[in-house]
This record gives sequence, C-alpha cells and structure tokens, in this order.
Amino acid sequence: MITTELVFVRHGEAQCNVDGLVGGPRTCTGLTNRGYAQIEQVSLRLASEHRANPFDALYAGPRIRLRQTGEIISQILRLTMRTDDRVDGPIHGTADGQSWTEVKTAADGGPHAHPDKPWAAGSDTWNGYLERAGRLLQELIVQHEGERVLFAAHGETVIAAHTLLLGIPRASPAGFTISHGSITRWQHHLNRLDQRRWILDRHNDTEHLAALAQEAAS
Repeated sequence: MITTELVFVRHGEAQCNVDGLVGGPRTCTGLTNRGYAQIEQVSLRLASEHRANPFDALYAGPRIRLRQTGEIISQILRLTMRTDDRVDGPIHGTADGQSWTEVKTAADGGPHAHPDKPWAAGSDTWNGYLERAGRLLQELIVQHEGERVLFAAHGETVIAAHTLLLGIPRASPAGFTISHGSITRWQHHLNRLDQRRWILDRHNDTEHLAALAQEAAS
C-alpha cells in the first residue's frame, strides 16, 4: 500500500538557463515561452492523474521561475499553490547573475566539485545545501504524512530528495540528470508485514514533452 507520495516537477526552461547565468533571486526573470509550454504539458498530464487520485497540496519555491511553474500547475489542476522557502534552491551569494562558465572556472568546478567549499562569496557549500534542504524536506514529509504532495522545484531540490531518501552520502561524486518540466516521483510503501520503505517510482520522466522535442528538432 502506498501511503505518502511526493511528486517533483522541475521548473520549465527559464531565461537565466538560456543565458547561462546563475539564476539567484536577483537574476531570475522567469520562464521562456518554451518553459511555459513545457509546464502546460506536464500540467495536463498531472490533471488526468489528479482527477482519479487528487493531490492534497502543491508547493513552489519563491524564485520567479518556480512560482510561474506552480501557478500554471495550480490553474490547470485547480489546486491551491503555497509558496514556501523550504522548496528554494541553493544560495549563490555573489555568483547570482554571473555566467556559470565564469563561476565554475573561478571555483575550479561546479558546486559539486568541492562540496565543502562555497562556490562564490556568500554562497552555500554543496554539502551544506543538501543538509539544509534535506532537513526541510523531512519537515514537509512529516507535515504531509499520508498525503499526495506536488512540488514545483529546482533540480537541486530533487537531488536533495534523492540524497535524503536513498541515504546517499553527501560527499558522493554521483549525480542525476533532471530536465526542465520533468516528473520525479517518490512513494512511501507499507507492506502486509507493517514494513515501510521509500521507493523511487520514476526519475526525470519527460514522456509528456515528446511533441515539444519533435517540434524543436524539425
């Protein structure tokens, strides 16, 4: 039996992604037209599921691209969106607005390369972000035990969920691909022996974006 279910939707393509910029709160200007189309497609897919087995809550992080993603989902599913800092991404400090190429060159790699060092002045460390995000996600899991919860999230939030629920050491060099508009689903199972465990039902599911990909390729 499935008890709690967590469904993460990575935000659609944002302008800061297209421009290659670190999209902190100061720099994020929201989704591109393609990003809006991606989230419309994922919302239509989730709406069919929602009619059969309704979601109990929808959360979005505070950055514009997440709020816009959550608003589209909210409108199509007719589900109230809650903006919550617990679903926010890493703190980028002075890297906010700089090109990722420059930031990674200066830091000798991306945030994961030196996980206990900030990648810019005033930024998180990667391990520090995973610890904080995992703790905050655990709060939400406890708060919504027995419910189905949707998240309009950053890719880093999905990684934090995997790190927490798979028990991955924070210093692990392993990573995950998380595409814009993708679905990742975690389910908490209870079996007949009263044993519980989290199961990753799907990761980076982009089946609903196939038509958009074909249009882009043509």
